[in-house]
Amino acid sequence: MTAHRLALLAAAGSFALLVGAFFFQAIGYAPCKMCLWQRWPHAVAIALGLVLILLPNRLLMLLGALAAAVTAGIGMFHVGVEQKWWEGPSDCTGGGLGNLSGADLLSTETLDRVVMCDEIAWSLLGISMPGWNALISLILCAMWLTAFRRA
Repeated sequence: MTAHRLALLAAAGSFALLVGAFFFQAIGYAPCKMCLWQRWPHAVAIALGLVLILLPNRLLMLLGALAAAVTAGIGMFHVGVEQKWWEGPSDCTGGGLGNLSGADLLSTETLDRVVMCDEIAWSLLGISMPGWNALISLILCAMWLTAFRRA
């Protein structure tokens, strides 16, 4: 497989992960703050893939690897927060509710939107969503790096 195609496949992998995240959201698994953080590097990787279609460039492949590594890192950190290995952001863990007022806490609409980062919402084979994101993103990072080396 050519470097260019491998990089595009890696970008497509980020697209698939984002589609998956939006699918889970659509069926009722609201994202927490850290889940949303993990989406942004995938969006960057997708954008890099789109630019690569028109402008093949080794530097873009390296930036794609960086984007995949960043989302994998956030995913690993999120897993640690879920497992209570370390503290997460205080406004999305059991330690506090951030800037919510008393009126916000009484609002059902607000309660439906509050998702704690330190709770596992879904898992498969004992691996939570951020864990799967981290594992797959590490594979995507390796694909981007392989494409970079081949280019």
